Amino acid sequence: MSSQPYDAIVVGSGAGGAAAAYQLALAGLRVVMLEKGDHLPTDGSTLDIRRVVHQGEFLSQEPWLDGRGRRIVPEEHFNVGGKTKWYGAALLRFAEHEFAPDPAHGCRGWPLALQELAPYYEEAERLLGVRIIENEPNLARILARLQRQSSGWQAQPMPMGLAADITAHRAEASHFDGFASAAALKGEAERSFLSLLRSRSNFRLLVNAEVATLLGSAGDPATVTGVRLTDGRSFTAPHVFLAAGALHSPRLLSGYLRRTGLDNTLPAAAHVGRHLKLHLLTAMISLSPGIKTDLIRKTTLLVNERFPHSSVQPLGFDDELIATLLPRALPLAVRRLISRRAYGFFLQTEDGSDARNRVQDESVSGSLPTLDYDAQRLLPAAREHRAFTRALQRALARAGMVSVTRRIGLTGTAHACGSLVCGLSAADSVVDRDARVHGMQGLYVVDGSVLPRSSRVNPSLTIYAWGLRAGQRVAGQSRDRGTTAQRAAPEAHYAA
Repeated sequence: MSSQPYDAIVVGSGAGGAAAAYQLALAGLRVVMLEKGDHLPTDGSTLDIRRVVHQGEFLSQEPWLDGRGRRIVPEEHFNVGGKTKWYGAALLRFAEHEFAPDPAHGCRGWPLALQELAPYYEEAERLLGVRIIENEPNLARILARLQRQSSGWQAQPMPMGLAADITAHRAEASHFDGFASAAALKGEAERSFLSLLRSRSNFRLLVNAEVATLLGSAGDPATVTGVRLTDGRSFTAPHVFLAAGALHSPRLLSGYLRRTGLDNTLPAAAHVGRHLKLHLLTAMISLSPGIKTDLIRKTTLLVNERFPHSSVQPLGFDDELIATLLPRALPLAVRRLISRRAYGFFLQTEDGSDARNRVQDESVSGSLPTLDYDAQRLLPAAREHRAFTRALQRALARAGMVSVTRRIGLTGTAHACGSLVCGLSAADSVVDRDARVHGMQGLYVVDGSVLPRSSRVNPSLTIYAWGLRAGQRVAGQSRDRGTTAQRAAPEAHYAA
């Protein structure tokens, strides 16, 4: 058992966990963050295409089952900063209407409005160094031709979490999308939040610290009091924040509910792991005669009012990376010839919420966790995504570009959310508007699993904003109760 007093335990160091820990520690609470993985190396290996893409060196090898019982390995990352170290640095706000329910598309509503999250969006953007980067010549010409040839396509600047001087580092600038910066040139959880806590005596980060189970009060299992790690160590605190991600936080919660019998008595338990959302995703490679030389390509968001739940953004891929998306049946020389003349695009459509799309822990299969998700359960989204993809292909064809597509399958879990969905009532959700699990004390969720809607854009900024809001509210309540008064601060242990 840990002998040091903590006010809060944060399980996971990604967007939501880092944001919540930042608020809690700044407010003076004693915080321990538990990260399953380790720090990433800064020797340049996280920018190496061979090691990152071809060998998958930095991906989790954790096996799962899909809904049909077939073995799969989701593309997850266990490291300090979580997926934010690897993401493409696109940091967009959800629109006001995307907080409201959309029954025709199968979308649930949020228990709060955009206005309540807006101040935290602003704070997250400031901490992440969000900026607008001008379109480079190739993309500017593609957009001009596209908008001349096809009506309805609207381009808007992409808010990016990239350092102002990233173009001075060519390897970083051409490999920021899907790669981890070795020189801290991306706005992400470790650089933008956790590093600001490094010198604080009330914050401790433990790496290689995998949580095995939640701990509860002996007399009241609905009150969570701490966690136990796989190595046997235990930590206690009055506030425990799950931030392990939409595939992993539900497993921790469902396992605890089952062991304590709360799965039979707690209304919210029926919804744990359900309503998983992944976005419907397609990569499109578009070819035209001229050689493409743009360095920073991911600078525009493209939408069309005919497809209100969909958006497209350029892939931040250079020709070497685009070649990895082309059919392996083609000789390498041909793939390289094509990729030098190609631009990549990333199409995404918001999926609806279906209770059958879910994460289940190992107890269901008896061996492995299950990721049961089928886009055909979401017919409005599936239809819109197909039509959206065809419409963009046709529009680009009229603009002189031939396109091929590749769907991102079930293992592509970069945008996973919704599996511990927030709402006003335990009758149809797991988490309340203040991030606390319905019917429980001391347990909060601050990762993407709370999102009832995923919008038509990347969810990262919204997860940061949710974490900031939750951390501030819990810190304020703790301060009011005086839980940190007159305690001796533990020694700082930010693992280097």
